[in-house]
Amino acid sequence: MNLALAMMVSTLLALLLMIITFWLPQLNTYMEKSNPYECGFDPLSPARIPFSMKFFLVAITFLLFDLEIALLLPLPWALQTTNPSLTIASSLTLIIILILSLAYEWSQKGLDWVE
Repeated sequence: MNLALAMMVSTLLALLLMIITFWLPQLNTYMEKSNPYECGFDPLSPARIPFSMKFFLVAITFLLFDLEIALLLPLPWALQTTNPSLTIASSLTLIIILILSLAYEWSQKGLDWVE
């Protein structure tokens, strides 16, 4: 009986949250919200506006550093193994690579937005 009650309550709560999610944004509509382009660009201007290459370089740099940080997320669980010295050595190697690559990006002015 407890399982059926928990499933019923969670289903009702999910339905209630979905109804609120669809109903609440329709209360406060304004011109920018009803515009089909919600990205901030003027839909009447030409669509082929050139982007700065610096934008893409900063985005790729962010993705690389984010991936390296994501590799360190399981570190607290990995330290509880029987051989933590190997785990510590590999994580320190990854952190040193991260620091050296950040220093290289900084020295090459890869993080400056000025063109």
